[in-house]
Amino acid sequence: MNIRSLTRGDGAVIGAAALLLIASFLPYISIDSQYGSGSKNLWHSDFFPTLPSVTLTAVAAAGAVFASRAPQFNGKQVLGLSFKQWGVALSLFSGWTAVWAVLFTDFGPYDKGAGAWLSLVFGLVLAVVAPLSDRLPALKAPLASAPAPAAQQPYAVGGPSYGATPQQAGYGYPGGAQSVDPGLGQQQAGYGYPGGAQPAAPQAPQPTAAAADFSAFWFAVPVPRPLYAEDGSGAQIAELTPGTWYLAVDQRGAQLIAQTQDGRRGVLQDSSGIQRG
Repeated sequence: MNIRSLTRGDGAVIGAAALLLIASFLPYISIDSQYGSGSKNLWHSDFFPTLPSVTLTAVAAAGAVFASRAPQFNGKQVLGLSFKQWGVALSLFSGWTAVWAVLFTDFGPYDKGAGAWLSLVFGLVLAVVAPLSDRLPALKAPLASAPAPAAQQPYAVGGPSYGATPQQAGYGYPGGAQSVDPGLGQQQAGYGYPGGAQPAAPQAPQPTAAAADFSAFWFAVPVPRPLYAEDGSGAQIAELTPGTWYLAVDQRGAQLIAQTQDGRRGVLQDSSGIQRG
């Protein structure tokens, strides 16, 4: 998985869950009286309902958010909900339980310890950030910015395989040898594919007069963006993720026709803020 596909909101959810796990080992309640002193953390048997409801649920929420950005889980659901939806639901449940367990529970002679207050704070952070991570621009920004592209060079026709290093200029890296006609005609070998084999992709239409001056170029997206089918059906065929270079092979007004590593072509409707290679 490319770590650059995570957003700041994802990072905040994962960080809050990690801090909740650390807080669970700190004293949750403590007592200091004439009869003695002592403390208990969430891993004590007395707090079994709270531990899985707050801490372990938060860890599960972080795992669901992380999985939602993994390509192998793209579009998959569990019990009718996507991994992202599970992450939000578990985060809300963990935060609400933390509030109830700390503020509305009578601990008798015991005082609330650092673990209790930290569980409340990080539980609230988790419950607030998770549902807003895909809505606020500040949280939708990528967790790690895309690397600066190498000096622009034409890429090789029939170039090296995917395992190539940046010096070898495999697909996904804006380096190589000859320039490519944006139409990518069938007489040309596939770029960056093992043995120069042409990928199974529909042939690009002939450039229109408005796009006659278009030249293919590498680009990276600032945040994950969907790639839609060229037939106008509105079906999403892939998701472009930050940190990976894609090839723009044509342009339709403000929209770009992009090609992915596995040869799929589609329409990138939102090309704002892209980084050109």
